[in-house]
Amino acid sequence: MQSRYDNDIFREGTVNGYVRDIAAFYGCTCEFEEGAVLVEGDSSSTVNRALASIEEFITSDFEIIYTTPSGRQIKPKTFGQKFYIDSIERSELVICSGPAGSGKTFLGVAMAVKAFRAHEVSRIILTRPAVEAGERLGFLPGDIEEKVNPYMRPIYDALEVLLGQELFERYYDKGLIEVSPLAFMRGRNLDDAFVLLDEAQNTTCEQMKMFLTRLGLNCKACVCGDFTQIDLPRGVKSGLADSISVLKNVDGISIVSLENSDIVRNPLVRKIVAAYEERDRLNKYE
Repeated sequence: MQSRYDNDIFREGTVNGYVRDIAAFYGCTCEFEEGAVLVEGDSSSTVNRALASIEEFITSDFEIIYTTPSGRQIKPKTFGQKFYIDSIERSELVICSGPAGSGKTFLGVAMAVKAFRAHEVSRIILTRPAVEAGERLGFLPGDIEEKVNPYMRPIYDALEVLLGQELFERYYDKGLIEVSPLAFMRGRNLDDAFVLLDEAQNTTCEQMKMFLTRLGLNCKACVCGDFTQIDLPRGVKSGLADSISVLKNVDGISIVSLENSDIVRNPLVRKIVAAYEERDRLNKYE
């Protein structure tokens, strides 16, 4: 069964990768010609469902996903971010890679807070690997929480923006929001929770497998990282890259790759990222 959907946006090619992934979610394939997409599948029902999702993705507005206590409206600003959010809503596990400033962590935390406030889960668990800081932590003053707090600061900042400092501290004190190093996940069973693993490019393959096998019943997980900021020792394969390779065809898992066009920080960040990529490209062929 094959069907066609026309829209001039396909001429630009900016959304074609996301459209191909949407079609694949329904077991369909697609081809692009001029200003149209041809979707092919085993049955008319799967093709029609894929086309409906593609049309909604292309034509619907960038909807507000959450409003902070200060009145700030959180919503995607690019098609890549929109695809990321849609993937979190429809999949139990999302693995997202992308450059600095593309909204991986902040939007992931926003979706966690949204699910928590809507009583879809009873707790939020946010974690980061601390592989590169392992030996140095012992030289920092204070207990283990005080040692790792500076490393977790970006996640705390996002939560304070999304919830307000008072509400965040209340949930944190009650154990409803947990922010901890990845090493503390070993041996746990994460039920009824939204779990986000940040800086996943700095996990080893073993750590990533350990984390993913912690997921329990009614658990939604988001894994995000940036391949350009790997701090692992030379020769150690990133668990983020390994997981994408191993899990890319598993049902219930969405793989999202954000691009430089999805960077929404200071416009200078996009130029900086592009300059470093060009440097790396030139060095590769020297």
